[in-house]
Amino acid sequence: RCAGRVEVQHGGHWGTICDDDWGLPDAAVVCRQLGCGTALAAPPGAWFGEGSGPIWLNGLRCRGSEERLALCRHRGWRPHVCAHEEDASAVCSGRLYPPTCGSLGLMPALTSASLPGGPSIRLVGAAGRCAGRLEIFHAGHWGTVCDDLWGLPDAAVVCQQLGCG
Repeated sequence: RCAGRVEVQHGGHWGTICDDDWGLPDAAVVCRQLGCGTALAAPPGAWFGEGSGPIWLNGLRCRGSEERLALCRHRGWRPHVCAHEEDASAVCSGRLYPPTCGSLGLMPALTSASLPGGPSIRLVGAAGRCAGRLEIFHAGHWGTVCDDLWGLPDAAVVCQQLGCG
């Protein structure tokens, strides 16, 4: 929940943000708006994988003090000439605070629960996001993890990485 590719919804459709001019002040606003603490990194180059659909924003220039992305300067709401290999990402500290969403309605989302350089993981097949079979995303595909030598310390790392306690 607190690290991943940044996506925004505009006109009823989800899309990405181009990483041109993307930096820590922009990631700070995303982290604040999602209630995910402070920004630790603003990785360039689709660090968490390429998105799909429109690239809604480009040239985002937040000061870092804005409460919402909608308050940051940018080049306009429209599909931009930017490839998904340039999708912006954010890594937040993960300390959860109440999200700040206001009258402008723009609410970003981070699409991966992984940390920089680490694998994307998810739990599937059970009720809620904090229970289920562990899957890992590698080389463009989701796969399972063998339980040989698996124990509580391993499960604790997964739970922490997913923000499940």
